[in-house]
Amino acid sequence: MPDNNIISLIKKRRSIRKYTNATIPETDILSILESGRWAPSGLNNQPWKFVIITNLSAKVLISDLTAYSRIIRESSSCIAVFYDQASGYDRDKDIMAIGACIQNMLLAAQSLGIGSVWLGEILNKKEKFNELVAVSREYELMAVIALGYPDEEPESTRKSLRNLIINRL
Repeated sequence: MPDNNIISLIKKRRSIRKYTNATIPETDILSILESGRWAPSGLNNQPWKFVIITNLSAKVLISDLTAYSRIIRESSSCIAVFYDQASGYDRDKDIMAIGACIQNMLLAAQSLGIGSVWLGEILNKKEKFNELVAVSREYELMAVIALGYPDEEPESTRKSLRNLIINRL
């Protein structure tokens, strides 16, 4: 398999859960969001909205909603990703598009030397999360992405491709 820049970046990306104390520049956060904005979506409806969380007090409050509170508290920034239900046209397709948006952001962070992790367990408390970040219920929380400069280099393994292909026709 050829290993160009994009394929190499995809293979190097890891879920980073430990960060240094360095602050991520606002320009890098905006670049990460810009990359998410360019994800494909059905009918180009772009059904995502974002909340940027950098304030320590806010991170502490939302961290109480998840078993992964340390990750949120110790991150430099978090991006909450929401489904804008009013802009949706097919829930399944819209949620897949939001997944593509999140993946774009994770890869953009990796390209900037920023570690990230996609947190989903917090979805168990999405209504309370919306209250804490002052977002109406028309926006449904899909994920929180924690960002920071990596203070770890985790390994990762993958199933063999042969074990993932169900059939060839």
